[in-house]
Amino acid sequence: MDLHNIEKPKIKRHKKRLGKGQGSGVGGTSGKGHKGQKSRAGGNIPAWFEGGQMPLQRRVPKRGFTNIFRENVRIVNLSVLQKIDETVFDIPRLEDLNLIRKAKANEKAPVKILAKNSKDFDKKITVKANAFSRTAKETIEKLGGIAEVV
Repeated sequence: MDLHNIEKPKIKRHKKRLGKGQGSGVGGTSGKGHKGQKSRAGGNIPAWFEGGQMPLQRRVPKRGFTNIFRENVRIVNLSVLQKIDETVFDIPRLEDLNLIRKAKANEKAPVKILAKNSKDFDKKITVKANAFSRTAKETIEKLGGIAEVV
C-alpha cells in the first residue's frame, strides 16, 4: 500500500433505536412529538387522507362520459396512399406497409379510408377496405379507380 492509494476508512453507523432512554436522544416520545393521531400506536394514515375533510376526488366535478358503444376504426388517408408506388391496396397489404396497426387476434377493428388532403390526389388505385368516406369513394372513382367494400 502506497501513500497515494490510501482510502478513507469505512464508518459503519448503526440505525437509531427509538425509545431506549433519555440518553439516546430519542427516548420518551421516540421522535413522535406529543399527542395526536400520528403519535399513537397504529397511527399511520394514508397519504390521501384529508383529516375528514371532503376528499379532493369527491370535491372536483366530474366531466364527460365514456361511450361504451364506441367502435374503434383504423383509418388511412388518401394522401398517404398517394405517396406509395403501388396501385392495389387491401387490408393485409396496408398492415404490411405499416399504414395501419395490425389488429390483435381478438379484436379486428375495421379499416376506413378517408379523404383528408385529397385535393392533390391524382392516382388510379384499387382499394379494398371495410368502409370509405363519401369524399374518398368519389375521389377514387372519379380517377377511374375501384373502391371496394370488403
